[in-house]
Amino acid sequence: MSDTPSPLSSVVNDVGTSNAHGNGNGADAARPEGFQRVSAALRALAHAHEPLWLEVSARSSQEAAEALGVALGQIAKSVVFRRKADDSAVLVIASGDKRVDERKLEVHTGKLGRADADYVKARTGFSIGGVSPLGFQPSYAVDGNAPPQLFIDRELFRFDAIWAAAGHPNGVFQMTPDQLVALTGAPVIEVAQ
Repeated sequence: MSDTPSPLSSVVNDVGTSNAHGNGNGADAARPEGFQRVSAALRALAHAHEPLWLEVSARSSQEAAEALGVALGQIAKSVVFRRKADDSAVLVIASGDKRVDERKLEVHTGKLGRADADYVKARTGFSIGGVSPLGFQPSYAVDGNAPPQLFIDRELFRFDAIWAAAGHPNGVFQMTPDQLVALTGAPVIEVAQ
């Protein structure tokens, strides 16, 4: 075993807990509310990997890949669109090195428009750069909006391990593409350009 620190050791601070699900000493209680929601959702789903707190902000896929020392494509970025027919949110979890082709996505959703930062925050409970594929704020129960409709980009299946935002630009969690499907229940489609 090597004494060389991993590339993550200088930029990652795990939640400092005593068990695998991040609920040992409550260290994540000091983290932002979105990170706590994702932590709780992962615990409830018995996910094997607790979220990690990066010591650097990773608002973009490139920043996240650099901070984690992984390939850009291993970042499972969340791209939110606004469905024109009913103003509901559509969230695509896409590979960080690919762009979402709106025309391909519209086959599954109908016409789409861009979602601004206020819309993303209102519909997911997360700020851009920290939108998680789970742990959404249940504001839709109050204001009558449905939770985001989710889709997973097939390109993520090129990798054994992928990383998604955990409710804040400094939060991430690891999974396999199959675990992403199990955690979200989202269909896998081809939407990359």
